[in-house]
Amino acid sequence: MRKVSVIGAGSWGTAIAFVLAENGHDCLLWARREEQSAEITTNHTNNTYLPNIKLPKNLKGTSNMQEAIDHCDILILAVPTKAIRNVCSEIDTLISEPKLIVHVSKGIEPDSLKRISEMIAEELSQSNVKAVVALSGPSHAEEVVLRHPTTVTAASSDIKAAEEVQSMFMNNYFRVYTNSDIVGVEIGAALKNIIALAAGMSDGIGYGDNAKAALITRGLAEITRLGVKMGAHPLTFSGLTGLGDLIVTCTSVHSRNWKAGNMLGKGSSLEDVVAGMGMIIEGVRTTKAAYQLAEKYDVAMPITKALYSVLFEEVPPKEAVDNLMNRVKKQEVEDLFGSH
Repeated sequence: MRKVSVIGAGSWGTAIAFVLAENGHDCLLWARREEQSAEITTNHTNNTYLPNIKLPKNLKGTSNMQEAIDHCDILILAVPTKAIRNVCSEIDTLISEPKLIVHVSKGIEPDSLKRISEMIAEELSQSNVKAVVALSGPSHAEEVVLRHPTTVTAASSDIKAAEEVQSMFMNNYFRVYTNSDIVGVEIGAALKNIIALAAGMSDGIGYGDNAKAALITRGLAEITRLGVKMGAHPLTFSGLTGLGDLIVTCTSVHSRNWKAGNMLGKGSSLEDVVAGMGMIIEGVRTTKAAYQLAEKYDVAMPITKALYSVLFEEVPPKEAVDNLMNRVKKQEVEDLFGSH
């Protein structure tokens, strides 16, 4: 049994804590609001994020960050990308002994262009961190808490730390692989949200499966191009955190990025979409970061640039898709490996 604290009681943080508690670990789930943590402890529910789901009775909630830090030797960050720095900065002042840090967030910071593990490294003192592991893959919280088969990857440059996380989570419905390519895993996890927005937008316009299949396939090509330029292994993008995550996020009714894109395709403004979702749409912020990365590394990312034009330059969705279709003629294999 391990002592674990999960920071962030949204849908995914709650699902992660659900698995750990079912596996017999001593798990504490931190929520910002006291009434939410009390609901988790007393009612064994988190109805705001996972309605009609009973949580394990051994899962406890807290809204006291110091209590969450003192409780654990493994700390799991399940907060949105934009909250990573502030949360880590707060945690750094509270840690009294080094922790194994696991993050389950998916995004890249605009302007700094940092991956999540890089932000963690900048905000947490080295003496407070044993290792950093990214846990990622095709996984909807709504399915995990129904114990539907789910498979993810634990990635770290410290493979023993990744194996420790693998052992902690594995059970008969939650399977974990390990990967030493944390760069590729984090890039695939972040950028698939962009393609999911585009896929939802295509569906919202009324285009069919042909268009969506093309978006997913060509989306994977541009994610791979950028990832390899940034030092990732190309095969990572054929795995769970590349192709696997891309499929589930682009095709599922549970995907908030697909839902947001769908609303855009049907004519909603970005402001109305963000207001209506009630949860963070990571793909919007990541689109800006990926657009900047494409410029920095001189990588062709036409889907990313088309989505950027819709989100930040007020280009109508249909016009952006039509512009993609009318790009200059290409040879597929050459284009895969970086031709503009």
